[in-house]
Order: sequence, then C-alpha cells, then structure tokens
Amino acid sequence: MATRSEVKQALRQQWIETPSWAYGNVGTRFKVFKAPGAARDAYEKVDDAALVHRLTGVAPSVALHIPWDRVDDYGRLAKHASDAGLRIGAINPNVFQEDDYRLGSVCNPGPRVRKKALDHLLECVDIAAAVGSPAVSLWFADGTNYPGQDDIRSRQDRLAEALQAVYEALPAGVGMLLEYKLFEPGFYTMDVPDWGTSLVHCLALGERAKVLVDTGHHAPGTNIEFIVAQLLRLGRLGGFHFNSRFYADDDLLVGAADPYQLFRIMSEIVAAGAHLPGAGVAFMLDQCHNIEEKVPAEIRSVLNVQEATAKALLVDREALAKAQSSGDVLEANSVLVDAFSADVRPLLAELREEMGLDPDPLAAYERSGHREQVRAQRVGGSSTSWGG
Repeated sequence: MATRSEVKQALRQQWIETPSWAYGNVGTRFKVFKAPGAARDAYEKVDDAALVHRLTGVAPSVALHIPWDRVDDYGRLAKHASDAGLRIGAINPNVFQEDDYRLGSVCNPGPRVRKKALDHLLECVDIAAAVGSPAVSLWFADGTNYPGQDDIRSRQDRLAEALQAVYEALPAGVGMLLEYKLFEPGFYTMDVPDWGTSLVHCLALGERAKVLVDTGHHAPGTNIEFIVAQLLRLGRLGGFHFNSRFYADDDLLVGAADPYQLFRIMSEIVAAGAHLPGAGVAFMLDQCHNIEEKVPAEIRSVLNVQEATAKALLVDREALAKAQSSGDVLEANSVLVDAFSADVRPLLAELREEMGLDPDPLAAYERSGHREQVRAQRVGGSSTSWGG
C-alpha cells in the first residue's frame, strides 16, 4: 500500500483538463438555460478555467472546441492562456452542427460534404500546431437511422480515408484521439459506436492514434474498467472524457451517478501506473452545466476525480495480489471496498495546504467574488457554444 507521502506526491502531479464549453451556455437537446456571467468567448472561458486551476492546483490546461472557440489570432489566445497559468489542451473539431451534416460528415454519401468536413478537421490540425496543443480529439455524430439508409462498409471506408488524411497532417508531437459513442444522433448505426471500432481504426493509423473513452457513451451496465484495462494493455488508451450518466449521454458531473465506478476505473489506471502525466493518458472533463453553476461545477468535478484517484492509490496492491493468486474472492473484493470506503478528504485538504492552496476550493470560490464580478462584467453578447 502506498504511504501517505507517496499518495500526496502522486496527487501533486495529477493533471485534469477542463473543457472550454463547460464555461459557456450549454445544455440538453431540449433547452439551454442562459446563465448570468457565463463566458461569452474563448478568452473568458480561459479565464474561468484558470480560476479552477488556481483553486484546485491540478487543472493546468483547457480544451478548445472549434468553431465555438474560433479566434482571429491563436497565438494571442495561447499567450493569454499562458499568462493566466494555463496551456491549451486538446482541440475538438465540430462536424455535427450544420445542416450539411444531416447525413453525416466524413462518412456522408456526398463528396462535397465529406470534403467540407475534412477541411475543417485539417483546420483544427493547424490550430493545434498554432497553440501548442498535444492532441486533436475527434468525435463524429455520423451514423444512420434506418436499415438500408447507407452502406455500412462504405461508410467505414470513408471514415478510414478521412482519418488517414488527418493523421498524415499531424505535426510532430501532436496525437489523435478517436472517441466513440454507442448511439445518438444515429439510432440504427453509429460509425464509431464502440471502443473496438475506434481501436481498429487507430491500429491502422499508427502509434499516435489512440482511443478516447467518454464515460457517458456506453450502454447501461457496461464494464468500463474492463475496456480501460484492455486499452492500457495494448498501449492504446489515449484518455478520458469524464462525466456521469443515469440514462444516456447525460454529461453530468463525473461521479454523480456512480462514484464506485469512477473509483474502479481509476483503480485500473493506478494499477498500470498511468495516473501520472508522463504516462500519456489525458484526463479530461466533458460536461454540460445547464442548471448548475459552471465554475463551481467544474471545481466539484475536479475534486471528484482527485478523490477517486486518492482512493485508488490507497488500494493495498500486495494484499490484493495475494488474495487474487490464492483465489480468495471475498478478500480480494474487500481490499477494493476498503480503499473505496476511505475518507480521503482530510488528506486532500492537507495536501492543498502544503501546495499553498485553500484546503476547501469550493469555499474559496464562494469568497473569491468571481460570481458577482462576471455577472456585472459579462453583459451582452452571446456565448459561442452548444445552444448558446
């Protein structure tokens, strides 16, 4: 079992990336509730992300979504982030929000639409180079609603062709993350419905193409930690979009529905030594704050990932291995349950004080005056994000 100091040392190095879109007005398929003081552009989103990092100490990067975060000068945006103590994280193209994409983007039966989508993906590769991003993160809404609507194999060929073009355009040091989703908006087929499909395409591309696991993109009851373990074993786990689901792709705060699942996932990560930045696994949030306040919601999510990681670090690996090798089923399970049941909040509060942070980031946010400040300053304009 890791000592208290070893747990703290590992947690000091944790890196959790927050998404720019979480700070703007985003919502469900049905309604977006406009929030006073919500970030209206990429610069304000970076400012909010920087505040989350200052309060938690472990969120030093922010992902961008294009075109929601499109600016005239990406070098200036990167400098703005650097001045605020951040770096720009993954670049996320959007090829699902325009009328042209009704039948798909890179898998569309029409060559004009496929070219349009590919041009946007290549634009995002250029943006990644301009801001020093480590990855282009791809999710496709492409799919079909009816049997016979399109040829399934042909759509896979079109997808492979587009992915190859993007992969070949990647600058040195920039990777590709390919996300999958079980259903929605395609209800008969999705062109990247599962981790296996994503993995097949990544293996065909090369070592810099890896699978992105969104914790809300699976069927009910899916054993996500098994997927994580298998991808770790193959060296193809690129990262996570952490959120929480009750029914479908709910995009709620990570750990809200099943904190034990989050712990089990992190236990596999820690067991493989993949919890530190040097392992190359990106821990990113992907959430949609529609009825809750945005900045404190992101803080809460960061804290939830921290707590799950701390508990995973407390698993007695020696006792677990001994129970597993001897076939002691109940003892092996008890080792995990004991670690999950530990209250790690005092340890994390102590760690934050050692890092020069407030031991309670949410209380610190309440005292910061940020809420009142942005509500007074961010008046007019519109938020550039989903439904904004």
